[in-house]
Amino acid sequence: MIQLDEKIYFYLLFIIPVIITLFLLLLVWKKRTQKKFADSSLLKRLTPNRSYYKGTLKLILFLLGLSGLILGLVNPKIGTKLETVKREGVDIVFAVDVSKSMLAEDIAPNRLEKAKRLVSEIINQLASDRIGIIAYADQAFPQLPITTDYGAAKMFLQSMNTDMLTSQGTAINEAIELATTFYDDEEQTNRVLFIISDGEDHSEGSTLNAVEDAVEAGIQIYTIGVGKPKGAPIPLKRNGILESLKKDAQGEVVITKLNQEILMDISDEGNGKYIDGSNTDEAVELIKEELLQMDKKEFEAKQFAEYKNQFQWFLGAGLLFLFLEIFILDRKTQWLKKLNLFNEKEID
Repeated sequence: MIQLDEKIYFYLLFIIPVIITLFLLLLVWKKRTQKKFADSSLLKRLTPNRSYYKGTLKLILFLLGLSGLILGLVNPKIGTKLETVKREGVDIVFAVDVSKSMLAEDIAPNRLEKAKRLVSEIINQLASDRIGIIAYADQAFPQLPITTDYGAAKMFLQSMNTDMLTSQGTAINEAIELATTFYDDEEQTNRVLFIISDGEDHSEGSTLNAVEDAVEAGIQIYTIGVGKPKGAPIPLKRNGILESLKKDAQGEVVITKLNQEILMDISDEGNGKYIDGSNTDEAVELIKEELLQMDKKEFEAKQFAEYKNQFQWFLGAGLLFLFLEIFILDRKTQWLKKLNLFNEKEID
């Protein structure tokens, strides 16, 4: 298991393409300047010991040295000891609506991105709870099973989009039914399901039945609404460029609206609460308070408890490359010159 202490230093790697670009520009400028001074054959006679390859070699060594120093600043750590630890928490499943209506931009940047940010911020507030993720539209799809790996959860969360499920529409009951299979601990007394959606539901009749079954299984259901009651059209984009707006069978532009009533009914029947997701900070704080009030169940989890710093290897390699770069001169090395590795012709 690898852990990175200071990821922000990765941005320093952008210096490398800048240095390469400047080096190439310098080569072009040198060639043009030298042509004005003398032709190539005369230059070779004037500088017979100048190597045409060591400049590039010095650059490569310098960049390797710089990369090593930057990776040293990032301070990679390797987990060397896997332990089973006792943790207390709640089992939480997030069901995220990925239907096309979530592309509406009545809440910036759009409903789906807002939903993903809400889930990500909630995860940031968790300490030892276990989490799972479900994506749903007309069908529900397990995105991440119950886990304590918050990093993996955020990675899977960010990959979610409206194209991941081919069938469209919105069936909240499918998400609830799938969520009931996620909780693998029969003794877990606190099972929480968060449904993040704009409230569009094409299976209203069976949704409340699914809620009843979930409540019987000991699941508490919270709903988080994203969008505005006024509604907005659904933009259809390609490569970030707007191509058209979604239309119905009659050719009219579809206006999708936040349906708070359905979400409130689900949370009421599910012994939870409806939360307005418009203000991320307020919504996350409210959810944090709700989770703190719940009883925590103790469970076992495996995690790396001991990490060893590896920065010294990268710093050592970086300094070595920089040391070599300093002592390599631009002129030809005599013993290499005799080997003629690069087939450099002698100038009479």
